[in-house]
Order: sequence, then structure tokens, then C-alpha cells
Amino acid sequence: MIARDSILELKSRMSRSILGQEHVVERLLIGLLANGNLLVEGLPGLAKTRAVKSLARQLNADFSRIQFTPDLLPSDITGTEVYHNVDGRGEFHFEPGPLFANIVLADEINRAPAKVQAALLEAMEERQVTVAKKTHKLPDLFMVMATQNPIEQEGTYPLPEAQMDRFLMHVYIDYPDEASEIEVIRLVRREERPQPAIHEAKASSAEAAPISQEVVFAARDEIHKVYVSENIEKYIIDLISATRHSDRYGEEMGKLIQIGASPRGGLGLDKCSRVHAWLNGRDHVTPDNVRAVVNDVLRHRIMLSYEANASGVTADQVIEKLIKVVAVA
Repeated sequence: MIARDSILELKSRMSRSILGQEHVVERLLIGLLANGNLLVEGLPGLAKTRAVKSLARQLNADFSRIQFTPDLLPSDITGTEVYHNVDGRGEFHFEPGPLFANIVLADEINRAPAKVQAALLEAMEERQVTVAKKTHKLPDLFMVMATQNPIEQEGTYPLPEAQMDRFLMHVYIDYPDEASEIEVIRLVRREERPQPAIHEAKASSAEAAPISQEVVFAARDEIHKVYVSENIEKYIIDLISATRHSDRYGEEMGKLIQIGASPRGGLGLDKCSRVHAWLNGRDHVTPDNVRAVVNDVLRHRIMLSYEANASGVTADQVIEKLIKVVAVA
């Protein structure tokens, strides 16, 4: 089975257990294939944890969940040197923390103090941690999905804009539609139903085997070959430039953005649009692929002005306005 067929099979398996959240499933796969990390924001109970657990289970990957709290220390997530008595001699050995997994769920990242956030973000960027002057490499397949609760801000430590930039995408999760929510109720009811032991044995033997991690690396190799024309490159840069010089598109637009996207925004758009094109069976990127991912890539990379915030304008609304005024070459 070629890499794309395997990835689409992975997507199909996840969608069967994550009902009504197809957007989140696709974004998880885009982040994984683009070798990036995701910041997911949504209300409690919208299957954020279930989605990332499903990805790890179907992908045959190690999964780790870190519940961020105000009393967490950096060593609680990175690991620490532990003293051992070996043959009468004292030695320090490194005990890896929960970061040493393939897929890491950083739950409610804004509840942890700045030092812990910095340790996580450094590991995301460098793909390694340094403890007691020794560097320890993280797994080759490594992705962090951090979550934020948008309604509980008391006692939290919001991520600074410069640190938000480290995430490839900032994904919003909304309520599922009514039909999907009915299916969710039925799915959970089936999962809670006790099964006879003989049926359990048959189910476990019939369950599809997890997909190998090597499929992800093969898919990344194919994604590197997806063609991006000069016109698409210019379109990406024009979108990034528009966030920095919005006044070029009228006085009203100029009042909406205080600080535009960094160069990481252009890199993220390039990576995610190539993955989106590949997932849809294309060997080249089109403007539609760029527009499909632009909100998730840029919404956390632009800082709105005081006027925009006072008027209730959101980052998504500003990005949609930019899409309408920035032309494709």
C-alpha cells in the first residue's frame, strides 16, 4: 500500500471514532506530515484528547499526556538525573520525562508557569532536551498537541505572541452539528456496552493492525516533491506581506493589524499547503490549497490593533478580508 493510501486509511479510522470533527482530524494529520506542532483551542468535551489518542493508537506510536498545572516544574516534563547506587558506587542516570514520546498531549498549556512553557517550546523547536549539561534527542517521530481552554482564564499564564509563533497551526474546535452529536451518543453507548469474552477475542483479532510509523516518513518524502510554482510562492509571500502592510489595502484594513506574521508564517503556509495538496491527490499546490490552511497557520501570528479588539473583530475575519484583496499572480 502506497503512503497516501495508508494515510487516508489512518484518516478514515480516526474519523470513525471522532465524529463531527473532520476538520480537527485533518489538521492533526497535516501537522504530523508537516513535522510541526499544533495548538488546539476549544471548549471542554469536544474530543481534543480523544482525537490525539486515536491518532497515536492507529499509528502504533507512543502517547503521553501531560496535565499542566501551576506547580509543574520543567524537570517534570523533560526528565531529570536520578541518583543510583551501582555496585557500591553512586551514579546519576537520566530518567526521561513524558516528553519522550512520539505524540504528546500538553493539556491546558496556559495553566503552567513560564519556565515549563519555555521548556516545552524549546523541546518542540530543537527536538531535544538538555539536562545536567547532557543533550538527549527526542524520537524521530515527534509531535506536540497543546490545548487551551478559552473560557477559564483565571489563574492561567497566557502564551506570549512570540511563543505562540512556534506552533505550526492554531486550530479552533467548535461544537459538532446536531446529526453528528446524535452519532456521538450512539458511538459512546456502543463502547460502553459490555461484551462477552468470546466476542472480545474475535473483535481484537479482527481489529486492523496499527499503521507503521515508516508510512509517515515515506509520506513526508513524497510531500517534499510536491511542486510549488513561482506564482504560488509569490501568493504566499503577498499574503504574509499583507499582514505587515495592511494599510496598502485601504485605510480601514490598515487599522486592523498592529503586528503582522513572522517569516515562520510563510514557511508554515508553504508546508501546510503542500501537505493539503498531497492529501487531495495533487502533485502541485494551487491557490485553493493555500486558502484552505491560511486561517489555521496565521490566526495566532497576527496581533490585532486596539481598534479591532474594541470592535470585536477576530483574527479570522481579518484573514478573510486579506484573502479577498490579495490577488493571485
